Amino acid sequence: MYEQNEMFLKQKDAFGGGCTALGGYVQAQEAKDIVLLTLDKALEIALSENPTMKVAGQEIQLKKEAKKEAYGGLFPEVSLTGSYSRTLKKQTMVMDFGGESQTIQVGSDNSYNGGLNVSLPVFAPTLYKSINLTKTDVELAVEKARSSKLDLVNQVTKAYYQLLLAQDSYKVLLQSYAQAEANYEVVKAKYEQGTVSEYDKIRADVQVRSLKPSVVSAGNGVNLARLQLQVLMGMDTEVEIAADGNLKDYEMVMFRRQMESNQLNLNNNSDLKQLDLNADLLKKTLAVQRTNFMPTLAASFNYSYTSLNNDFKMSHYKWFPYSTVGLSLSIPLFKASNFTKVKQTKIQMQQLAENRTNVYRQLTMQATSYLDNMAASTEQVVSNKEGIVQAEKGRLIAQKRYEVGKGTILELNDSEVALTQAQLTYNQSIYDYLVAKADLDQVLGRDVVFIIMEIYHLQFEYEKMFPISSPARRCAIGLVHWRKRQKCC
Repeated sequence: MYEQNEMFLKQKDAFGGGCTALGGYVQAQEAKDIVLLTLDKALEIALSENPTMKVAGQEIQLKKEAKKEAYGGLFPEVSLTGSYSRTLKKQTMVMDFGGESQTIQVGSDNSYNGGLNVSLPVFAPTLYKSINLTKTDVELAVEKARSSKLDLVNQVTKAYYQLLLAQDSYKVLLQSYAQAEANYEVVKAKYEQGTVSEYDKIRADVQVRSLKPSVVSAGNGVNLARLQLQVLMGMDTEVEIAADGNLKDYEMVMFRRQMESNQLNLNNNSDLKQLDLNADLLKKTLAVQRTNFMPTLAASFNYSYTSLNNDFKMSHYKWFPYSTVGLSLSIPLFKASNFTKVKQTKIQMQQLAENRTNVYRQLTMQATSYLDNMAASTEQVVSNKEGIVQAEKGRLIAQKRYEVGKGTILELNDSEVALTQAQLTYNQSIYDYLVAKADLDQVLGRDVVFIIMEIYHLQFEYEKMFPISSPARRCAIGLVHWRKRQKCC
């Protein structure tokens, strides 16, 4: 029995080292082939390489060019003109000279005209209001680009957390599989010595084989999560990537985040800002439409040369200049469509105001829901972490009982399953918190810089306040969540 126990302990030690080698995504021999990504690096690559961001930037540039085009209407229009006409049949006139009628043909065979035309708007209210309209249009394009950026940040962040979850789940299942194999070797050795029944050996073998499909499925999940992140980042899928760290690294950020005030501030929400800009756009559109009732005044200048000839000896042509200056005034008296357009715009403004109220309520509900999910996930992390401690203790008890012949193989297998489930649930609860936090950041319109700096700041402050070995840190983790920290510590 002593030899069997010693062999079991050695196998457990081998399992501890072997699991690390099996579950690590960046092994020593593969480190050169895998690109380790942090969240900020993944976001940096996505924002520079994703086609969505490039299109959004081009849309802003397009609106800026349209604004320049509107300003161009304030400048004079200058054009060179030229014309030539050939008379096929000259105009005939009959004139009375001393009681006698004479027929006279008037005109030349060839007529040439060339000159310079200049026009300038002196008073054009529609043009002035349109320029203001294009300014808001550019602001709206910028806000839409920011919305695309926030959406991309949200997708990349959740994809990164999904990859972390897949990696951690794969590691947990690899550990469970390695432990099942170690248990099988112990049971097999005991069976060969005649100390356990064949049923125990079969049950241990079945346990190993039943875990294999889960390990393979988890590996496929890692590959799928990796591909999804690469697509969002605009990276070549042939490049091997892995998320740096694990979900446990974010545990302390969760507790510190729950300490802070959870007041909702939707001032930076992109949807609301776009609705506000659209409302401003409608106001300026209404102002443009009202200018249809106002007069317009334009100035013009023309300087031309003409020549009339009956032959094509152009070197002998005589050119005669003439020029004109004029003003053109247009006063609209009645156009029925001008009135209907104004009414339609006013109705659209009322509809937009109602839509904004509805959107604000929905966003408030979403943000509140995300905060509730974050609080629930924080509670679950505390409970699940304690569950892992209890499950590890239960597995140790089951192993000792089985070693001395007091326990059964079913108890041993159940303890392994309970530990695996507790570890997976623990990782899932952290992932649920991070996903809810990412969705909340998008609703609140938080910029990517704010997100990254918040994580780094909270990690730094927490490590400074609570060293790894401090009782306060163990207390905060093991007893209550950070909202009730004063009762705990």
